[in-house]
Amino acid sequence: MDLALPDEDGAASGEHTVRSTVAWDGDAGCIARARHTAAGFLDLVQSEHGLEVSRRARDLTQLVVSELVTNACKYAPGPVLMELRIVGDVVEVVVWDSDPVLPVARAADAGRVGQHGLEIVMAVARGFAARREPVGKRITARIALADDPTGARD
Repeated sequence: MDLALPDEDGAASGEHTVRSTVAWDGDAGCIARARHTAAGFLDLVQSEHGLEVSRRARDLTQLVVSELVTNACKYAPGPVLMELRIVGDVVEVVVWDSDPVLPVARAADAGRVGQHGLEIVMAVARGFAARREPVGKRITARIALADDPTGARD
């Protein structure tokens, strides 16, 4: 895992940014590896950078990573790139894949089996964005590191 402390990512002046970028070939095993990578990244954020990460943030990050990487592996041929970064009080999960079609949340349907991943991500994330890239698309979800808006942490 490659950790960096960049300041060119658009972070506000003086804002602490930590990031890790990983690429996989898109096989089914990359989903579990992505969750493991996310947990390891958050462990390093706490142990080496002294940033608090709540249990809720850890669980939600792994959930979001799982949903986004699953969609990339399922619907886009080829490689999957995942970047995790801490910007201010959030962890950003960025997943790139080769399919240029942007995801669309479907209407709620309790009878539908599966295909709820995007709805889940949008429900738990503080922010969500989908953007076409020259090749494929980039999905970004932002998850608060604190358990509540007052800043209390687990």
